[in-house]
Amino acid sequence: MAQQPTDTLLSGSSKHLKNIAIVGASGSSGKYIVKSLLATGKHNVTALTRDSSTAAMPPGITVHKVDYSYPNTLVSALQNQDALIITMGVRAPPEQQTKLIHAAAEAGVKWILPNEFGYDTANEQLCEDIMPGAQKKVYYELIEKLGVSKWVGFVCGFWYEFSLGGSPDRFGFDFQKREVVLFDEGKQPISVTTFSMVGKGVAGLLSLPVKREGEGACLEDFANRHCYVASFVVSQKDMLDSVLRVTKTGIEDWTVTKEKTKERYEKGMARMRSGDYSGLVLGMYSRNFFPDGSGNHSVTKGLDNEKLGLEKEDLDEFTEVAIKQALSGVSDSYH
Repeated sequence: MAQQPTDTLLSGSSKHLKNIAIVGASGSSGKYIVKSLLATGKHNVTALTRDSSTAAMPPGITVHKVDYSYPNTLVSALQNQDALIITMGVRAPPEQQTKLIHAAAEAGVKWILPNEFGYDTANEQLCEDIMPGAQKKVYYELIEKLGVSKWVGFVCGFWYEFSLGGSPDRFGFDFQKREVVLFDEGKQPISVTTFSMVGKGVAGLLSLPVKREGEGACLEDFANRHCYVASFVVSQKDMLDSVLRVTKTGIEDWTVTKEKTKERYEKGMARMRSGDYSGLVLGMYSRNFFPDGSGNHSVTKGLDNEKLGLEKEDLDEFTEVAIKQALSGVSDSYH
């Protein structure tokens, strides 16, 4: 029988969540989430990591080794936790998330942030067009069926510095060669978020009072629905303008070509179907630049930035981060 957490697990008069477990604490977005949670001074953070993992964990957290072959290790690690955050790479076996959700229910964890942190998974057409996206609702349905936890889908669009500074299959930029491929005319805006804003957004969400206190937002507002954040709404041309400012170069210093967005998407998905997994990146990114606005949740859904206390960021600052990462090869890996 699932153990129900009590208010003793909540901190202070605001009754916000106190004990937070996270899978992927050392990963691309996970380390920023951990940093921001600890910075609030409101949360105890526990990292669940595989027995075989040698990844360095961020300081200031508790580490529980788990074995997905033995679900009881997951249940044990999740005892007395108020929330579970799941951040895993795109190639992680899907059954791992299923096991985590079952374990969270058995341990009585009240809140789960599933493995999202990207494009708008509430957009059914977008999910159908991006193969893994169609699987996301399975996890929401499982959480609701088990009846113990509530879920929040964290939508932030693509990670800006990771995507700009990565391979040309992402935002079309090659900084080594000073080349850029514009999708159509490069004018379609999308919503993007920096790693820093992802971390602060999750921390802001889980620092809200669980139940409403006065006129402010509360965590219950987001129960079994999506939370939307973004740092910037930008087109490729906006990105290019920022790149020119940061690098102090002119457009004449770059080779600019164009490719039809739909053809780029179809090429990527064809590669994916043939067994070339890299095609997913090309297809997924291109699909979010379609003129239907699927990649711009700031407009289609509205943002929760203000509710979470998120401050505006400077585009050129994070463009510079992306360029430095690109030239050092940092943004080419995802975990």
